[in-house]
Amino acid sequence: MLNYVRKGHGEPLLLVHGIGSHWQMWLPVLDTLAAERDVVALDLPGFGDSPALPGEPTVAALADAVSDLAAGLGMDRPHVAGNSLGGGIALELARTDRARSATGLSPIGFAHGRERPYSVAVLQATRTLVQVLGSALDPIQRTALGRTLTMSHLIGRPWRVPADDAIGATHDLADAPGFEATLPHVIAFDWLHGDLDVPVTIGWGTRDMLLVPRQGRRARRRMPRARHVWLRGCGHVPCWDDPAQVATVVLAGSRDT
Repeated sequence: MLNYVRKGHGEPLLLVHGIGSHWQMWLPVLDTLAAERDVVALDLPGFGDSPALPGEPTVAALADAVSDLAAGLGMDRPHVAGNSLGGGIALELARTDRARSATGLSPIGFAHGRERPYSVAVLQATRTLVQVLGSALDPIQRTALGRTLTMSHLIGRPWRVPADDAIGATHDLADAPGFEATLPHVIAFDWLHGDLDVPVTIGWGTRDMLLVPRQGRRARRRMPRARHVWLRGCGHVPCWDDPAQVATVVLAGSRDT
């Protein structure tokens, strides 16, 4: 069973994080979403407090695990919103008719050429850094300058992240047992299916330094019938950058029509 938190009432909504992250990335928007949705924020297999998959953690296998959790919680074809890897999972669930809508915040699947090895290098370097420095990073991240120096490649306004949340996210990234096995599948994932028959929203941070904004423009060309929005001033992991803006996009994308 995957680790999760459940809160609120209304239409069912799953929140899925990206590689190296955990359900807590949604904390800035959780209460706002829960006021209108029955929200489940989960830890993917091998991240946070969820055990790793016994087999290969492909995007399809991760989507199966998320779908199984939803079914076990009595959620029939929930809305799904995801960030990065979680966005790819949301699209995969919608493609296979297991989600009534999909909202991807800088979703994987739209990288091209040198963007792929660039993303690998950034993610691996970040993981190595936090593993090597360990708890020595804690006092650094207790300062706004320290959070800016260590998180600006992922978050557009890292000084807005509370110190304890930054430290918790860093430790979970360092400790995640599923990181190495999942990374190749994240990088290899390519969205070649075009538009879907359910509502799709794609939001892209204008300050995204990991999956750069030109991938958002590529997503517009591959999925022209989707709703595309720019997350102004937001980085790759946008919830702390502008919670109100992110919540508005997720609520609009997860509304039954």
